[in-house]
Amino acid sequence: MSRDWWPSPAKLNLFLHILGRLDSGYHQLQSLFQILDYGDRLAFDINRSSTVQLDTHIVGVAHDDNLIVRAARLLKPHAATDAGVRIFLDKQLPMGGGIGGGSSNAATTLVALNHLWQCNLTEDALAELGLSLGADVPIFVRGRTAFANGVGEELTPAPLAPCWYLVVNPGVHVSTGEVFSLPELPRNTPALSWASYSFENTRNDCQQIVCDHYPEVANLLHWLVHYAPSRMTGTGACVFATFTDQNEASEVQAKLPAEWTSFVAKGVNLSPLQQKLQDVIAASDMN
Repeated sequence: MSRDWWPSPAKLNLFLHILGRLDSGYHQLQSLFQILDYGDRLAFDINRSSTVQLDTHIVGVAHDDNLIVRAARLLKPHAATDAGVRIFLDKQLPMGGGIGGGSSNAATTLVALNHLWQCNLTEDALAELGLSLGADVPIFVRGRTAFANGVGEELTPAPLAPCWYLVVNPGVHVSTGEVFSLPELPRNTPALSWASYSFENTRNDCQQIVCDHYPEVANLLHWLVHYAPSRMTGTGACVFATFTDQNEASEVQAKLPAEWTSFVAKGVNLSPLQQKLQDVIAASDMN
C-alpha cells in the first residue's frame, strides 16, 4: 500500500548556552537551531473511529506515552468529534541523540493532522500546543532555522549559508532531564546577541559535563575534531562536524570506526515538513 509520508526532520543545536534557571524549573537558554534535510517520516490514515492509534511500536516507550500519540490527542479537541487516525512511523533518528527525534515527530503530527483533520489552527497556536509537549517542539512546528531564547520557544528566523553536516551517534542514550538536573552544569553564561554570533565564539554548555559522564561521547569528539569543526548537539549524545562540501563530509564519514552510526545531511532554512505542507496545500487548491 502506498502511503503519503510527512517528513520529520532532525535539528542541530549549533551552540547551546545556559543563562540561568527559571522559577518554573526550566532553564533559560540561547541556541541556534539548524534544521536538516534528513530525519524520520510519518504517515496518517484518517478515519472516523474517534481514536488515535500508532501502529509502529517503539521499544521502551508505551503507546500512550509516545509524543506522537500525545500530540494527536492534544489536537483532537479541535477536530470533528469522530476524527480518528492510524499513524505509521518510519524511524531513522536515534533516541536520546540530541537531534530532536521525538520532538520532531510530535511537531509533524501536529502540523499534518491540523491540515488533515481540518482543525485550521494557526502556526502560533500549534507552536503553543507543542510547547506543552516539550521545549523543542515549536522549532519543528515553525520549521525555520532560528536563533532561540527563553526555554527555546522565543524564535527569530536566522537564515544560514548552505552547510553540510556529518552527524555521528556514539551509541549511548543521554537523558536530557538527567543532564539539566546535574548540579555542576554551567548556568551563568552571559547572553549573546544574534548580531555577534559566530561558531567560534560560542560553545555547548552541556558538552563537557556529558563527556565527563559518557566517555563514548568524549572519544567521538576527540576523533572528529581532527577533521573539521565539531561539537555535541543539544544534550547529546550525537556530535556533528561542519563542512562546506558534501564530498568532504562523505569522505570523513567513510573513515568512521564501525561501531558508530552516522549520516550526512544538508542544513536548510525551510524545513522539509513546511515544504511538504506548502505542496499539499497547493495541490488541494488546484483540485
